[in-house]
Amino acid sequence: MTILWQLDVPVEDAWLRLMQQAADTALEVEGVRRPCAVAIRLCDDEAIHAINRAYRDVDRATDVLSFPTVNYPSGVTAGQADKLLRQEWDDETDACMLGDLVISIPRVEAQAREYGHSFRREAAYLTVHGLCHLMGYDHIEDDDRKMMRAMEERVLSAIDAARDPGVSDQQLLLMAREAMKASYSPYSGYAVGAALLCADGRVYQGCNIENAAFGLTNCAERTAIFKAVSDGERAFAAIAIAAKDSAPWPCGACRQVLNEFAPDIRVMVTWGEGQAEEMPLSQLLPHSFGPEALPDRT
Repeated sequence: MTILWQLDVPVEDAWLRLMQQAADTALEVEGVRRPCAVAIRLCDDEAIHAINRAYRDVDRATDVLSFPTVNYPSGVTAGQADKLLRQEWDDETDACMLGDLVISIPRVEAQAREYGHSFRREAAYLTVHGLCHLMGYDHIEDDDRKMMRAMEERVLSAIDAARDPGVSDQQLLLMAREAMKASYSPYSGYAVGAALLCADGRVYQGCNIENAAFGLTNCAERTAIFKAVSDGERAFAAIAIAAKDSAPWPCGACRQVLNEFAPDIRVMVTWGEGQAEEMPLSQLLPHSFGPEALPDRT
């Protein structure tokens, strides 16, 4: 893959080499035999914010933006679109131009810290994620999301940048205690933190956020799961919940929300001086009502 780099900010050579390797491997895994090219701009949050606002009418910074040149038919990706790729032949690069990627380096670093893995892994992931969009993948519908995630992991595994080794229970409990520090609980004085482990290895943290209108208070568990779902995650393996003085088993509302996505999730609680207990959600919410109970809408 020919990469046309635009470096607005300093970037380590090791990152660039890994991103190049990720791009080359993405084409190989996709089965594209023609030489291809992509323009990649590495910038700061301010620059990607401006691009996001100008081209997508979204007034905020983001991690990666993709601008494909190929208009793929539904269900078709680059490996099955040789004729379309030929139409994007660029004489200057002697390659088929797939499009442009813009990646925020501050977001690479921030998300690596948030998800608990290395900067190099996050840089590789965002490169692969963006290239998947340029090759016709998407993640709006559940089936498309699964296909795209599978493609991403195949590429990352091939370059030895798959998700870092799994988070241990002890690490997850510590992350829940860390999340508790951000609690906004001026009314009850009962601070709670949660750390939600996704099936793909990511961890999302949340805290309880109270409100003067008490009914609008949101629990730490739901804060974490809503953050994860809004990022496209749908599969969860475990959740750790932390409080200071008593076991913070999830309330009924949180049990129901967890049941929507992970009826068999492991629920761990920790409090006091390292006290901890664990129980599967199926025991905390027996005879549960979930999506499978609704009539088929297809």
